[in-house]
Amino acid sequence: MFPLPPDPEAFNQTVWAITLQIPEGTVSTFGQIASMIPAPAGADPEEYRHYGPRWVGKAMNLALQADQVPWQRVINSQGRIALPENSRGAIMQRARLEVEGVVFDSRDRVDFNRCGWDGPPAEWLAGEGLLPPVSLRKPSASVTGSQDSASQLSLF
Repeated sequence: MFPLPPDPEAFNQTVWAITLQIPEGTVSTFGQIASMIPAPAGADPEEYRHYGPRWVGKAMNLALQADQVPWQRVINSQGRIALPENSRGAIMQRARLEVEGVVFDSRDRVDFNRCGWDGPPAEWLAGEGLLPPVSLRKPSASVTGSQDSASQLSLF
């Protein structure tokens, strides 16, 4: 078992406020949401880096009971639904995401470059005392300097 945030109710409220900002058809991750929340008072920053995403997951689990929070838009860092496979909650989460236009690949993963959330506006984050989120998107080939085979020129 892992420790709880120093003030679980305040932490959960912050998580839910962030989750309410995620637009339909996009997803965030437990880690991305945790990255926006500064280490709570009384929490060791290193410990928070380790446990923060789990605390977000716990808040999302509580949000399953409340339909006001779009809990379905928060998945794990591999782009998968974190609930047990074929559980009622996992089936419901996938169905809700698909209705919103989120596409899963053959390995049941969401492409963050296509459906990943970039986070709320900077003004909203600043007003809430939150940090800019980590990006879910992978750098494009033009940024990394590599090319995939489809974009390479053929000599024949």
